[in-house]
Amino acid sequence: MKEFMLYIRNAGDAKAALTPDEHLAFIKKCEVYIGQLKAEGKLIAAQPIVREGFVVSRNGDGWTSVAIDPSKEVQVGYYHIRANDIQEAMAMAKDNPEFEFVPSASIEVRPIKMKEEQTNFVYPNS
Repeated sequence: MKEFMLYIRNAGDAKAALTPDEHLAFIKKCEVYIGQLKAEGKLIAAQPIVREGFVVSRNGDGWTSVAIDPSKEVQVGYYHIRANDIQEAMAMAKDNPEFEFVPSASIEVRPIKMKEEQTNFVYPNS
């Protein structure tokens, strides 16, 4: 099996429009989704990410840090999963409850590089 990251993105604070009952239903569906992935042995980790934070970058000889604007598209969570191939990972992403509750949701599906081919260096995974 290969490992993949599913990066969940929303435009603005998309869940702010949910009623308390809708938000609770969303959380419960996420719990079911996570439980299914765990039961299938496909889930390594999953966590929501706080909307506030910073982007740090190098600027010549110095550094810049820019606050993340939570009113724009931001990453709001991730799932670290196992799948046979990228098609299976994409199918797993499509089952995520985010799409049912957040019209602006998108999920970036990315393979994880496990080792360097040139040097055979194996990246730590725990």
